[in-house]
Amino acid sequence: MGRQRSIDRDKVLDVAENIVHQQGVSALTIDAVAKAMGISKGGVQYCFGNKEALIDAMFDRWEKAYNEIFFQQLTQDSSAENRVIAHMKATYHFEQASNTKGAGLMAALLQTPEYLNSTREWYRERIAKLDTSTEVGRRARLVFFATEGAFILRAFGFMNIDQQEWNEIFTDIEMFLSAKI
Repeated sequence: MGRQRSIDRDKVLDVAENIVHQQGVSALTIDAVAKAMGISKGGVQYCFGNKEALIDAMFDRWEKAYNEIFFQQLTQDSSAENRVIAHMKATYHFEQASNTKGAGLMAALLQTPEYLNSTREWYRERIAKLDTSTEVGRRARLVFFATEGAFILRAFGFMNIDQQEWNEIFTDIEMFLSAKI
């Protein structure tokens, strides 16, 4: 009796992310992933069950990588303003390929009310406790929106922002934030 072949979930996720990145979210199917992996549809379904579970796993992996950077930035100060700073730094330091994959996943997720609501909650939580009656709170809110604007423009390819310009943008954002002191 032959040994049962093991399917690497991370490789399946890599292939799924590449399909979304290269062909768009509409091309993401269990069959497309199976063909790209050279395995059966049943093999993909064994790993993830269905397309929704595959998308969940892709988003979970992207979020885990983002959160590692985000929580490193928080250290001992978890104030609302520092949470925005942590978000800005996590977005800045997260590699461009991962940001692009994350944006593609967001586009996929936003097609359903459940994912749209959870995405809205995630964004709202990032700035929920800012005191926007203060200059510091208003600056932090602008830093958040500037960070997200740069992320979306770059990740969706609306603007070609190379690494040098990316660095300059985030230097400007940090300078704006530090002017609060």
